Amino acid sequence: MASIPQNDDLPYRPCVGIMLVNMDGQVFVGQRLDNQVEAWQMPQGGIDDGEDARTAALRELGEETGIEPHNVEIIAKAREEHFYDLPPELVGKLWGGKYRGQRQYWYLARFLGTDADINIHTKHPEFRAWRWTSPETLPELIVPFKRKLYRDILQEFRALI
Repeated sequence: MASIPQNDDLPYRPCVGIMLVNMDGQVFVGQRLDNQVEAWQMPQGGIDDGEDARTAALRELGEETGIEPHNVEIIAKAREEHFYDLPPELVGKLWGGKYRGQRQYWYLARFLGTDADINIHTKHPEFRAWRWTSPETLPELIVPFKRKLYRDILQEFRALI
């Protein structure tokens, strides 16, 4: 019988994330479609082979929110990659058990469109609902294992929001 690899033996999945803010300084969050609890997050996802992080961020934003690139202005990129580990009970369930968590390049982007330009019912739906929230309440909406990550990203981008 094959042994189950320890989390430390697994790599991190290369990903991107976007902190999308509107003109009022509120942050976009979506409620995950695949979770029964109130699991909210910012748009994020994997980087395809050969794809640069900025391109992946705009692609993921479009796939998850229907927002087109002309409705977004990239303001900043996080200075460093951010990492998070999955809780042990999720390691074997997500991404085929190949990853221990994610390493993410984060972007801060200003939303230039209107709420009518947001459509979470896309070809690749991730969210069942969405809303704008204040930066201060953002970490408390997020699943516990991602809260530190979101606090770190918020702290880095706070002055630019």
